[in-house]
Amino acid sequence: MNRFLWPLIAFALLMVVMVVGLNNADRKGIIRSPLIGQPAPVFDAPDLLDPSARVTSAQLLGGWHLVNVWGTWCVECRAEHATLLAISREGKMPVIGLDWKDSDEDAKVWLQQLGNPYQHVGADRDGRIAIDWGVYGAPESFLVDPSGTVRQKRTGAMSEELWSRCFLPYLSEPQPKIPADCT
Repeated sequence: MNRFLWPLIAFALLMVVMVVGLNNADRKGIIRSPLIGQPAPVFDAPDLLDPSARVTSAQLLGGWHLVNVWGTWCVECRAEHATLLAISREGKMPVIGLDWKDSDEDAKVWLQQLGNPYQHVGADRDGRIAIDWGVYGAPESFLVDPSGTVRQKRTGAMSEELWSRCFLPYLSEPQPKIPADCT
């Protein structure tokens, strides 16, 4: 009897884990980051497009910013690029790019071909800055408020619908009502 009971119990537990995972799959793009509500990590990176300049965390102070971690090797980064261009044209806030573990030349060609939505692009060649931001996959986007506090995070490609529902409400209300699937 025990010989058949333990495999049955193991199978039942595996099924429970799978059902829970499938039920939560719709929330996979918005991940509650420990950075939310905390100051943005301090960083200082070479500017990809201006070798004499730097991109720093100090530039995130004084206004809302969208920090987008991307790479030319990232398929989803290409999928979200048109949305980032639209967000940039919208003019509600600057978009700061962090080119993660990429070739400078590849990144420059990418931006020339697809358009540049970024006010500044920091080159994170060794990935150390992304580690401080808790990045584990590109693309990832972070909403930073005027005080330099991270307010929202998106893992995966940004869409115009997600931008409108999960990020823009922060700009209009001190305590925005963010849908549950955004947090």
